[in-house]
Amino acid sequence: MSGRTPSVGRRERNKQDKLDRIIAAAGVLFAERGVDEVTTQEIADRADIGTGTLFLYARSKGELLLLVQNAHYRAALERGRAAAATIPDDLDAVMALLRPIVECNRVQIDNGRTYLREMVFGDPHEQHRGEALVIAARTEEAIAHLLTRDDRIPPVDAAVRAHIVSAIMLLAMGAGPNAAATVDDLLADIRTQIAVLVTA
Repeated sequence: MSGRTPSVGRRERNKQDKLDRIIAAAGVLFAERGVDEVTTQEIADRADIGTGTLFLYARSKGELLLLVQNAHYRAALERGRAAAATIPDDLDAVMALLRPIVECNRVQIDNGRTYLREMVFGDPHEQHRGEALVIAARTEEAIAHLLTRDDRIPPVDAAVRAHIVSAIMLLAMGAGPNAAATVDDLLADIRTQIAVLVTA
């Protein structure tokens, strides 16, 4: 028996190529004009596929946005973890963790708010929404890990506090009155709200 791993078949390569083209096309168009101003036909045309093919990968623009943005949010979480790991103060560490996520959300504000809406209220069986919820759960786990560095906070309490911190961040990023707020404004607001939880 050969020890070689079988190569990926042509059909799988073609599927991956189409997916990559869809993500690239949607990513560029959404960044340029915002998700609400882009049609699925424009995405299909730019990806050089038919609209029927496009809908095999995502059934709506909301799902396409989740597909595109999930990779950005995963990367933001990893940047936040790396930054937080070097900071001894718990509140400062949590804020360092959250900063790249808030920055990611504000790259294109309408896209960021739509992403959150799709994550929270979208089809519960949709794959890309599920991936977004996994990212949110990993963010909470990372916050809880930082909080348990304080021996006075048991893991159960840290998990509850992390869930509240996450809810505060998501609400701050998604709230209509905050649509014009800068990253620093949002982070200052989040810090004020979570300080009592993190330092209690």
